[in-house]
Amino acid sequence: MGRLTEAAAAAGGGGGASAARSAGPPPAPLPPAPTAPGCTATMASSEEDGSNGGASEAGEEKEAPGRRRRLGLLATVWLTFYNIAMTAGWLVLAIAMVRFYMEKGTHKGLYKSIQKTLKFFQTFALLEIVHCLIGIVPTSVIVAGVQVSSRIFMVWLITHSIKPIQNEESVVLFLVAWTVTEITRYSFYTFSLLDHLPYFIKWARYNFFIILYPVGVVGELLTIYAALPYVKKTGMFSIRLPNKYNVSFDYYYFLLITMASYIPLFPQLYFHMLRQRRKVLHGEVIVEKDD
Repeated sequence: MGRLTEAAAAAGGGGGASAARSAGPPPAPLPPAPTAPGCTATMASSEEDGSNGGASEAGEEKEAPGRRRRLGLLATVWLTFYNIAMTAGWLVLAIAMVRFYMEKGTHKGLYKSIQKTLKFFQTFALLEIVHCLIGIVPTSVIVAGVQVSSRIFMVWLITHSIKPIQNEESVVLFLVAWTVTEITRYSFYTFSLLDHLPYFIKWARYNFFIILYPVGVVGELLTIYAALPYVKKTGMFSIRLPNKYNVSFDYYYFLLITMASYIPLFPQLYFHMLRQRRKVLHGEVIVEKDD
């Protein structure tokens, strides 16, 4: 089931991505992976020749934990800053959304008013892929990459590119779901890194998804559905034959396939998160079998 969950997260849309992240462990700095004895000796020789001035092997072994601690400290400081910044960014977005609705009394024009903030912080999340690449967050690079890119897909290739759908109610649905989810998630990570996690934040992270995940998925599906007529009419992002590369791509059918993928993936991800919830909040031992 573990492998199936990762594959599901990779194939899902933005809501599925958010949800998969909400069930994962908080980002914690990892020490460098242990190397084989031969590799350790090679590194020691290089350091000894370069800067240790002929220091003994025992002395170098004592320095290794120090280097790991420094790396861990730098990673913790950076991740704390990153998560505080992202929490603040999504809070700003939430305040802007509430203020707009209170002033205008309608959702029409909401997306246009907050799109710059949304695009900046959602695109800034690409750093989460970098965190996985350099090993300071214990998450698969592939899974994290598809999770982040699925959100960027909804922001840039759907709502940004297809302006006629920006005033759809479904856009508000996934924006609200994303915003509350991200505020909860990034604050959870921040307090975890500071080793001072309030129970309410922990409770919120493993309970809010029960409502927010379905709301986000419905919002995304309805938004993509609303985009279909425009995409079919304009042929946007499609490649027609004949062309010199002899390759064709139909964005309209791509969106249909994307929508269809939600059907098998949503239940798997949702029930996986429910199991994680029982494990974290109630201490149940969950045994997942590999398919």
